[in-house]
Amino acid sequence: MAGSGSSGPLGSPLRAGSPVGSGSTIAAIASAAGPGARSVIRLSGPRSAPIVKQLCTASEGGAAPDLGSRAVFEVLFDDGVGLLPGRLLWMPGPRSFTAEDVAELHLPGHPGLVAGALERLLVSGARLAEPGEFTRRAFQNGRIDLTQAEGVSALVAARSREERRAATALLVGGLERRVRAIRGELEAVRALSEASLDFDEADTGHVPIESIVEFGTSALSRLREALGWERQRSASDRVARVVLAGAPNAGKSTLFNRLVGEEGARSSGRAIVSDLSGTTRDAKRGDWTLVPGATVALFDTAGLGGDAPRDSEPDRLAARRSEELIESADLVLWVIDVRCLCSGALPEPPAGLGADGARVLRVWNQVDRSPTEVAPVPGSYLLSAETGEGVEALAAACALALGFTWEASGGASPSELAHPAASAGWGLGPRHLAALEAAALRTTAALEAIQASVPLDLVAEDLKVATDSLDEIAGRTAPEDLLDRIFAQFCLGK
Repeated sequence: MAGSGSSGPLGSPLRAGSPVGSGSTIAAIASAAGPGARSVIRLSGPRSAPIVKQLCTASEGGAAPDLGSRAVFEVLFDDGVGLLPGRLLWMPGPRSFTAEDVAELHLPGHPGLVAGALERLLVSGARLAEPGEFTRRAFQNGRIDLTQAEGVSALVAARSREERRAATALLVGGLERRVRAIRGELEAVRALSEASLDFDEADTGHVPIESIVEFGTSALSRLREALGWERQRSASDRVARVVLAGAPNAGKSTLFNRLVGEEGARSSGRAIVSDLSGTTRDAKRGDWTLVPGATVALFDTAGLGGDAPRDSEPDRLAARRSEELIESADLVLWVIDVRCLCSGALPEPPAGLGADGARVLRVWNQVDRSPTEVAPVPGSYLLSAETGEGVEALAAACALALGFTWEASGGASPSELAHPAASAGWGLGPRHLAALEAAALRTTAALEAIQASVPLDLVAEDLKVATDSLDEIAGRTAPEDLLDRIFAQFCLGK
């Protein structure tokens, strides 16, 4: 650490003012929890510059930088105990993510040091950001629309390539651009309809009905295209992924067949069951209904662990596929043959299982084959894939872990069902689709009304309702409680 004899405080006064008056300056750790080479603390608001100038000095031998423009500086951060070497990314508003003055401090990734640095920022005039508050300020200040804000949340929660693709499509404005173009067409059709109210057909200002129908039909076609795009984009967000993992011969394939049943196995076929180790190579996928209204995608994987075969290339490919599925899972069921309790040889999950945010539940299978009575293990579930004993309790536990709603979970209390494992990306598609479908329905009604010679003021009203539905998607007319629910799903620092 450098001593206090290094260069003086960071330089010149910042340009005045932040946009839409948020008033307070917020700070939060923006990087993942735990140790690392670097951790990131984010700061946004009108006091960002004074706080940075108070706590940061130029690195030894460097000149005091000017905070009047966007730049990256090597700095020493005063955490109240010493000077931490770090990097300052300075992004003055309004050309920043939040449209406010934004600073990012990249500091050594020791959790204790980072916690102390954050505390120092809070003492110096910032307050701790609420979940999603950085993104909410970007939305409120017009830097992004609501669909792009949802894209940020979905991207953070994504655990697979498909989910990242779907979230990125939102984040880069794929839906926003479509909605903006459709809204423009609907506004134009509505303006033509209202203009025609003031003129008779013989007047030069009258707009032919054929022209109104033509523009309305074009808008409806764009709406249907947007519906198709959104259905395709959000398809991967709608189904949670549950993966069966475990050592060979733990009974995973029998359990898979039990859980998906005949209907759920139609798409991929039933899993082959055998006492031979390594029977399962290709991953199987089926639909598992946990409780009424809550269906997940269930995957059966090749055995992992010490006895799993790795002698051949197919065996190695099967193991790799199992690991990839586990990495993309929302919930992993680590299946253990309960007879291992008798032998004392308990297969442990691979190191890092669940590290990507998925919950891991231990499932003690084949209790019907145990030579002795097995006592319940805290935090685990006893069952028999052969007889079905314990399967219902496991399904309820999975519904709980995945955060399915109270109505879909058979009457469990709402507090019991709240769990952070629920993907923030779930539910975005339905919200967007409902609004697009409402807009398409009212546009269709408007066109039918024109053909039926309904007065144009009623047609214009249908078109206004269609436009309002599109405005809900972008957040222009979203109620405050909806915004609160959306941004509450974010993590701190986003």
